[in-house]
Amino acid sequence: MSHLRTIKIVLVGCVALFAGLVAFNNVVDYGSNFAFVQHVLTMDTTFEWNELKYRAVDEPVLHHGFYWLIILTEALVGILCALGAWNMWQKRKLDKKQFNAAKTLANFGLALGVLLWFTGFMTIGAEWFLMWQSLIWNGQASAFRFIVVLFLVLIFINQVEEES
Repeated sequence: MSHLRTIKIVLVGCVALFAGLVAFNNVVDYGSNFAFVQHVLTMDTTFEWNELKYRAVDEPVLHHGFYWLIILTEALVGILCALGAWNMWQKRKLDKKQFNAAKTLANFGLALGVLLWFTGFMTIGAEWFLMWQSLIWNGQASAFRFIVVLFLVLIFINQVEEES
């Protein structure tokens, strides 16, 4: 078995752990990140003269809906990556074709994570709701770190294996 396969499996497992902990923390300490979502959606900490504040969402039920969508997506990323790591572990000693096929759930989980933090936070949060204007409720740096890690793991696990 290739040591690179083991590293790939461990990295996908680490992403599963990360996403699972993020979802768990958001459920257990619901109020902390709910406040973040609420402030981003209401745009109450963006520039005062902002002409795009018409985009603000002031309905609390929608704040909770968006937040639960985020939490469920984080949980799904964790589940898909955990199952992907398990599938990869089970196929670690088989040929390249079978091992590559075992990456499917991991690929979906990693891609979903990139979509969540890129589309959800960087595109919708930072650009549509102008989160970048807030000195307090700005999650761009964290989202960017998550995107980079997930994307690098996605690229790494899909690297072509050398013939042994």
